[in-house]
Order: sequence, then structure tokens, then C-alpha cells
Amino acid sequence: MFQRLVYVVKATLASLAITVNTLIGFTLMIPFALLKLVLPFRAVRQVADYALNKIADVWVANNGLWIAAVGHTRWQITGVENFKRQGWYLVSSNHQSWVDILVLQKVFSGHIPLLKFFIKKELIYVPIIGLAWWALDFPFMSRKGGKASAAKDLETARRACEKFRVVPTSVISFLEGTRFTPSKKDSQQSPYQHLLKPKTGGIGMALAVMGEQFDALLDVTIVYPKGVPTFTDLICGRLSDVIVDVRQIAIPPDLKTDTGRDPAYRTRLQTWVNGLWVEKDRRINELVASFKPR
Repeated sequence: MFQRLVYVVKATLASLAITVNTLIGFTLMIPFALLKLVLPFRAVRQVADYALNKIADVWVANNGLWIAAVGHTRWQITGVENFKRQGWYLVSSNHQSWVDILVLQKVFSGHIPLLKFFIKKELIYVPIIGLAWWALDFPFMSRKGGKASAAKDLETARRACEKFRVVPTSVISFLEGTRFTPSKKDSQQSPYQHLLKPKTGGIGMALAVMGEQFDALLDVTIVYPKGVPTFTDLICGRLSDVIVDVRQIAIPPDLKTDTGRDPAYRTRLQTWVNGLWVEKDRRINELVASFKPR
């Protein structure tokens, strides 16, 4: 009973912290978002985007504070050295829970530019945070299927990635396209033990538009050795152990530019990504085997 009360108190405090942090951040974003909407010139956008990204960086850092305050998470993080804060990175990660996003933000906060996600179009209607994503130029994708929808999504991604050229940015893509579950794995007959089949649409567009600008691919492997947590687990302080392994990988030169005239490009990109996934699946087994519980 007492433990349940503790969880309720922690969840209440965490929810309050999230709300206040988000409201303050969004309020500070409004004038800069309006500025680049009314005056869509490159010089204005550089100033506005710089300010918007700085505000978002503070929002991310504050989230890290409340996560530390409500929980006793043991973090095992490797491979986050030698990054450029003013660089451009393509980030890829396995995906198991909404908690992944906050984990990634914590891991990379202060090391690389703000992470920008490809997210579902419907999420633009999420109160406050949806408008913040719009102001930060997050690409909204419909993901409804069909050639027309796919073409529209690719054009949306192209426009968003073009904007990312203005200020240093980290573009992240969850290549599985959805959160991993055993049932999804079985449904698509994935050849991997811990992963769904990777898709290359988002990462391919990012490479086509910004390939030459990316400093490297950051291949992230997230493991929750005591079970995949929910967001409720996070705010209640029940996130016990998190393992994050980051590899900085050079992007093959022949994959940095897709002119649309090379029919073999997608095959080469898929082959490269499949190789990364084979290694990631193997790495997850290693990380799970090496975990030593408290």
C-alpha cells in the first residue's frame, strides 16, 4: 500500500514537472515561430531556428532532471564520445516503447544537436506539443499506404530535411517503423530475434537531401534488461535499468546521394541497413548476456 502511494506521488510530481516544463517552453517558442512564419527568409529562419532549438534543448535537459528525481535508474551508456555539437548526424535506433524517445534525448543531450523525428501526421493535433513539433520543423508523415500517400510523405520529408540544412540538426529514424512486439515480429516473419524488419524510406530521403552534410550515422541500440517499460513506469520511477550502446558509423559515399536515376540505389541502401540490423540483433544478445542485476 505504501509503495503504491509512493508511485502515485512520484507520478503526480513528474506529470506536474512535464506540464510546467512544456508550457514554459511552448510559450517561449511562440514569438520565434511566428517570426519565421511571417518572415520566411533564410536569415530570419537562422535566427528563429537557433532560438527554437535552444529552447527545446532546455526542455530536454529539464526532462532529464525530473527523470532522475523520481527514479533510481541505473544507466549503462557507451559510445557517446567525440561528437560535434555543431555537426549534422543521422541517427538510427531500435524501437520498443515511447520511453525510447526520452532515453535518446537524455543520452544525446549536450552531445549532438536536437533530435528531429519523422512522426505521424495525426500527432500535430496533440495539444501544445504538436504545435511545438511544427515550429521545430518535425516532418509529419501520413503513413496511410498507397503510392500517392508515399509520394506525399517523401515530398514532406524532403521539404523538412531542406530546412534542416539551416542549423546543425540530428535526424533520427526508427527504421522498424513501429514499436517492436513479439506478435509484430511473428506477423511479418522477421528474421531477427529482437527486431522487426528495417524500412529505408525515411533514412533514404534524409540521405538524398542531406547525405553529403551528415558527419556520420549514429547507430543506437537500446536494451531494457528487466522488461520494456511503459511511460507510466517512467513517471512512477519504475525505470530500473537502461543499456544504451552507440556506434558512430561512416556512411558509404555511394549512399550519400540519391538522384532518383539509379535503380540499384534502394537495393544497396537496403543491403547496408540489413547488415546493420544483423549486427544490432547480435549486439542486443551480447548486452543482455552481460547485464548484471543489482
